[in-house]
Amino acid sequence: MCKLAQKSEKTLLIIFVPAFKNSDTLLKPVNMSTYEENESKFMRKAKENPFVPVGMAGFFAIVGYRLMKMKSRGDTKMSVHLIHMRVAAQGFVVGAMTLGVVYSMYKEYVVKPREQQKAVDHK
Repeated sequence: MCKLAQKSEKTLLIIFVPAFKNSDTLLKPVNMSTYEENESKFMRKAKENPFVPVGMAGFFAIVGYRLMKMKSRGDTKMSVHLIHMRVAAQGFVVGAMTLGVVYSMYKEYVVKPREQQKAVDHK
């Protein structure tokens, strides 16, 4: 269960009522202004994983292009045209996600150990 205890402009306090009577775990208030002070949540997430906005932009570009091309689809059935549009958009998003995973693995397993090794060498 979740109860809304206090709401103001910058602080939102949510208290989770434990399911067990003997449990005394309550969450502390979260100050949202620290997260959203200078930038939006989307921009923060875009900095953490830069391939998310690329995937979204590609998805919307493909869908927009295929919707404009729908008028000149010729003898192709609409269902087939929509399936091709969906497959193209999904393929782009899956490709962007794959590149994002490869990029994060590169940072985690190649760049980070190099930096740690340099830090050890300088000591």
